[in-house]
Amino acid sequence: MNKKLIKGAVAVALVSATSAYATNGDQMLGVTATQWGMAGASVAAPQDSGTIITNPAGLSLLGMEDVRFDMGFGFLNPPRKANGEESDSNLYLIPSGAVAFKIDDELSFGVGMAGLSGMGVDFEDIAPLPGNQNVVTTKQFYRIAPGFSYQMSKEMALGAALNINYQSLAIDNEQMHLPQKQVYGFGITLGLIYKLSDTMQLGASYVSKQSMSAFEWNTTAGDYSMTMDAPQTVTVGLAYQPGDGLLIEADIKHIAFSDVLDKVDFKTPAGPSAMNFGWEDQVVIALGVQKKISDKTTLRAGFNHGKSPIGEEDVDSNIGSLAITESHLSVGVTRKLGKRVEGSFSLLHAFNNELKSSTSPNKIELEQNIINFQISYKM
Repeated sequence: MNKKLIKGAVAVALVSATSAYATNGDQMLGVTATQWGMAGASVAAPQDSGTIITNPAGLSLLGMEDVRFDMGFGFLNPPRKANGEESDSNLYLIPSGAVAFKIDDELSFGVGMAGLSGMGVDFEDIAPLPGNQNVVTTKQFYRIAPGFSYQMSKEMALGAALNINYQSLAIDNEQMHLPQKQVYGFGITLGLIYKLSDTMQLGASYVSKQSMSAFEWNTTAGDYSMTMDAPQTVTVGLAYQPGDGLLIEADIKHIAFSDVLDKVDFKTPAGPSAMNFGWEDQVVIALGVQKKISDKTTLRAGFNHGKSPIGEEDVDSNIGSLAITESHLSVGVTRKLGKRVEGSFSLLHAFNNELKSSTSPNKIELEQNIINFQISYKM
């Protein structure tokens, strides 16, 4: 098979597959409905056991006597186009769930599971590819994260979690037919929360690069293989809680995309090659506001912005990519349903963004709508 033909087809298919449930590049904004309602601003003032995935130190701040359960799911609707061609796949399920246990006044344990990226595209035909062909991809990335938090002092809590990752990928086009394959990988998350004053709280989280096993496909044309790691992230946040049920939080996050999606080695029957996707690191700013308006009801709103990791010069290598949304607006609500049970809902819209290639007529376009539901139990 011609090596240039392989590169052209896979450059589209692979990045289409890696651009995910996600709205910050290929990273989701949150895990639970409360996090989505704050547009991802949750590292400094966590509110549910989903913090085990985003900042494990937050387990110490959940105010539970013994245990807290947070189970939920969401739906993603991502209308997108590549060179005017609409993708036929437009609805995806996002599962999540977490539980936290208070062992004593200092030590808490937790475990969470969430879909952190995934999805795919179903383009009938994208003309700029050699042969005017279809591009169909499916990718999933899930994480299970057991971990703990320790209250070091009245002001400071530290936490850590082991990330156990599952990833699957399938690619189908005129040049290759690579069925769904599964791989596993590992990483860690470290977290800190420090109370600066009665009203101000600092939070920080470090998620290591997630090292994944290589995908390997055996086909009649020969063997294909590649490795797709997940990027390192560092987040710092500041929460302000003046009283009267008001919370304001601002987070800033750095996502090291260039380490994992600048170039991806791809071994093919025609020999080794590199996919030059050209992704750059992304800096994300998230702002969330929450107000308790009654004993039973809490409202939220948030704004999230991060420049697309794909530039105009990289559009030709990222046809079909879903990683270009930049500005997001969210709203959410939590309502007490009983003495120990409450329900939460969030709605987020990622505004339409399009990129035109600086070297060709190619154009990619995307917007997103995401709703999340959550049931919480605390005792």
